[in-house]
Amino acid sequence: MTSWTAAELDAVGRAGELRVGGVRDDGTLRPLVIVWQVRVGDDLYLRSVRGPEGAWYRGVLRHLRGRIQSGGVTKDVRFARDTEHDDEVDAAYRAKYGTGSAVRSITSDLARQTTLRVTPA
Repeated sequence: MTSWTAAELDAVGRAGELRVGGVRDDGTLRPLVIVWQVRVGDDLYLRSVRGPEGAWYRGVLRHLRGRIQSGGVTKDVRFARDTEHDDEVDAAYRAKYGTGSAVRSITSDLARQTTLRVTPA
């Protein structure tokens, strides 16, 4: 498995939004959609604001592979469910995006069910 470079982590971590798409059964990429991402240490995390029913999330879960674009970085990636860092991910979302209704949604119990760690493929 490859790791993020410091420059990639900084660029993606600072960016306000990230585009993500999962891989289809035939190997093609699903359309990229905009989501919020956060950095916790040397890891990147995503969540579905709509919880497990979010279309992009369901598409990513199929093969746990896809692509991201953010902060000038385009990368093929792997996704892994991560339930061990939810409190840190919540804190990172609040620190980065504030405490408004959108952040309350992305830190809700429903959204926490979809916490994904993103690593380079």
